[in-house]
Amino acid sequence: MRLVKKNPQVKKDKEITVCFYLYEGIEVLDFAGPMEVFSYAGFKVITVAKTKEPLLSQGILKIIPDYSIKDAPQADIFAVFGGSDEVATNDPEVISWIKSRDSATKNYFSVCTGAFILGKAGLLDQLTVTTFHKSITNLQRAVPKAKVLQNVRYVDNGRVITTAGISAGIDGALHLVSKLKGKEVAQAVAKQIEYDKYVPEQGMDLSNQH
Repeated sequence: MRLVKKNPQVKKDKEITVCFYLYEGIEVLDFAGPMEVFSYAGFKVITVAKTKEPLLSQGILKIIPDYSIKDAPQADIFAVFGGSDEVATNDPEVISWIKSRDSATKNYFSVCTGAFILGKAGLLDQLTVTTFHKSITNLQRAVPKAKVLQNVRYVDNGRVITTAGISAGIDGALHLVSKLKGKEVAQAVAKQIEYDKYVPEQGMDLSNQH
C-alpha cells in the first residue's frame, strides 16, 4: 500500500489580522485600496470605529464598522488612514485606546494623513516617515522628533510603515504583503487587482537599519 504524502500547504499559517480604524470623513481610496490588497493576500480585515454607528466616508459612502473601541479584538496590524484625521487625532479616548493595544500590535500602517494619528500616539518619534504631499510640513510640525520625507511612496521602519497619499497606500500594502508572505504573493495580488503601477522596492525600506 502506497502512503500518500500530505500536502504541506494544508496546514495554513496563522491568520494575519488587520484592524482598519475608521472615522467620520475618512478618505475612500485611502482604506479601500489597502483593503483590497490585504483581502486578496488572505489577511483577515476587521473595521473598527469609536462607536458602531454608521460613518460617512467623504460624504459619499456609508460604512457600518464591525466593532467599536469597546469590543474590538486584538489584531496583528493596526492601520489608519487619511481624510478628516483630526476626528481621531484630537480624540484623547481614541489615542489612549491605540496606545493600550501597543503590546499586542506587531505592525503599524498609515496612509496619507493617517500618519498624524500614529504621531499623536507617540509612534513616529525618532522615525523617518511620510504622508500626503500637501501635509509634509504640518506633520513635521506635529511630530518634531520624526524626520518627514516628501517624494517617496512609502517608508518602512520595520514595525511602522507610513505611506504618501491615497493611491500610495496600495504600494505600501503590497510592500507589507511582500514582507509577510513573500514577493510572489504581492506580485500575484498586484496582478489580480490590475495594478500595473506596482514596482517592488520602490519605496524606502529602513527596516534593516538600527
